[in-house]
Amino acid sequence: MRRFIPFFFVLVGLCCFDVLAAESAIVSHISVTSDKTEDVSSLEAWKKSFIKDGMSDEQKAMAVWQSVVKFRHQETPPDEFLEAGMHPHDPIKDFNVYGYGQCCCASANVENLARYAGLEARGWGIIGHSVPEVKWGGAWHLLDGSLIAYFPKNDGQLAGVSEIAQNISQWYQANPKLKGNENALAKFMQRGNWKTGPELLRNCPSYDNNGWLPAATHGWYSTMQEYGDPAKTFPYEYGTALGYEVNVQLRKGEKLTRNWSNKGLHVNELEGKNLSVLTAVPGKDQLRYSTKLGDLAPGRVGNGILEYAVPVKSAELADAAIEYANLTSANDGTSLKDAQQAGVLILDMPTSYVYLSGRAEIKAAISAGGSIVAAVSDNNGLDWKDAATIRQTGESTIDLKNMVYRRYDYRLRLTLTGAGTRLESLAISHDVQHSQRALPALDKGKNTITFAAGPQEGTVTIQGNTNLEARGKNLLYTDFHPVTDGIQKDMLFLAGGKGAITFAINTPGEMKRIRLGAHYRARDKRDAFEIAASFDEGKIWKNIGKLEGPFAGNSKYFVFTDVPSGKRSALVRLTGVQINTTGIHDLRIDADYAQPHGGFAPIKVTYVWSEAGIEKRDTHIAKTANETYTIECAEKPLLKSLIVERAF
Repeated sequence: MRRFIPFFFVLVGLCCFDVLAAESAIVSHISVTSDKTEDVSSLEAWKKSFIKDGMSDEQKAMAVWQSVVKFRHQETPPDEFLEAGMHPHDPIKDFNVYGYGQCCCASANVENLARYAGLEARGWGIIGHSVPEVKWGGAWHLLDGSLIAYFPKNDGQLAGVSEIAQNISQWYQANPKLKGNENALAKFMQRGNWKTGPELLRNCPSYDNNGWLPAATHGWYSTMQEYGDPAKTFPYEYGTALGYEVNVQLRKGEKLTRNWSNKGLHVNELEGKNLSVLTAVPGKDQLRYSTKLGDLAPGRVGNGILEYAVPVKSAELADAAIEYANLTSANDGTSLKDAQQAGVLILDMPTSYVYLSGRAEIKAAISAGGSIVAAVSDNNGLDWKDAATIRQTGESTIDLKNMVYRRYDYRLRLTLTGAGTRLESLAISHDVQHSQRALPALDKGKNTITFAAGPQEGTVTIQGNTNLEARGKNLLYTDFHPVTDGIQKDMLFLAGGKGAITFAINTPGEMKRIRLGAHYRARDKRDAFEIAASFDEGKIWKNIGKLEGPFAGNSKYFVFTDVPSGKRSALVRLTGVQINTTGIHDLRIDADYAQPHGGFAPIKVTYVWSEAGIEKRDTHIAKTANETYTIECAEKPLLKSLIVERAF
């Protein structure tokens, strides 16, 4: 029997949704997860997925290694030109945006996740390879997340880099003809013969019978060469500036489509870099191992689309914008409130996935002598670059690619002048790159999907390359107008005994916390950077943390929550002392803030897949901030798209 609902209550329900939509101009931290894929959208989410109560240090370390092996693949690394080494080393970014990288990336992933889990970690440079070690039980243990290997000793404990190098070196003394002979080593390892090699390699669970490692790009012969000379192994920090997290945010008219496929777009297409992983298939060739580790995606690199049909004909636009000055929005569009003055509309365009393209399609009515000037800022509104000037009525398309390529956030400013000038429509769209592996997958049978939204916060980020060779490729730290004293311009190293660098950061809403990640060098135990924040223009400083020595390289991450109520601006200062060498390779500062008009509004979640060649769809409208539902797949699904958008 269909239940009768009085029309009065239907109206009340609709009104409630209207109120929610009106009050919630933006919904933040929209999350869709499945029981088939671990959530690695932030450091906190990763820890909840992989680190369990009661784990020993060894179990934590193995969980770190397993997560790196699952969510990244050995491939030519993506160059973002944001870190001094050019390619990203933040594990959460690598897992979600790329899903591939080189050995230095994997080493940094293991090192920094291990530290976040409370363990000691360090990196090693060996011959043609980079590897990490994690400490437990008073000893160091190699956990190679890149080539997917570790080496148990006879007592079950895992060997460290120095032990492996010494053991291989000793074996070469008895077998000198094999040293440096790659072809001979590759032949030697076949048909299980590798088990007669150095003792510390004999128990490795990663080699197959013929000595190949899981991806079959390297094998026992590679290990024998990489660790073959103890004199050529050295500790080296594969660092990063932590802070990236996935924060999907939606305004009315905004939609994010993440695809289990790609159009051949990737972050280094402008450099002409060849990327074989674009066409790689899990379970085959180099990705032959990944399906055994839960990889349900049909590929690794995904190209998604972020679209925003800006509500220029709604009063809601005022709350969705960072700035809405001398404007009014009605059924015919957005126009000037006072025709004698300019009107300004500024929209923030943050993304969790790196921008590969951008375009703004504008329909406008332009009065005689009037115009709409479009400008872009990629440094939080500190500087603006003109993108186009529209002087005629009609439709215009602005290509934003060169202004936003490889960015994760920018601001679009439209300045209206002239009585009768009106913005009738505005549609913004971007291709983005994301990893297919981290998306919430479906499998045959019952799949449990969890939807969540919140906290209702945004983030303003300061991150620019300290290596000035990246100029023109991405932002430099100097683009954020820091005040420096006694700091070298390139690589942020102290020029003398003391120095400081100070950044100003401003947020559209009340600041909730400051997060800071740094990859630094402080060779002497007295070398250090003291980190502090001021919320009263430098009168009083509050301690955030310390980057101390002695380290040739180290990475640390701080979360500072002692922010005075109501503050929207801060100064973040790093004050250094140098006895030997003190400097910063990579720096990221995130200021999380409460969205001024943030809150929950219903979200539509759509899965698209096919079974036996027949397309299937599941659409769920989440009416609360936390919901769980199921999707049944009768056959093994071929995953296609996950779409999230505002429902009303």
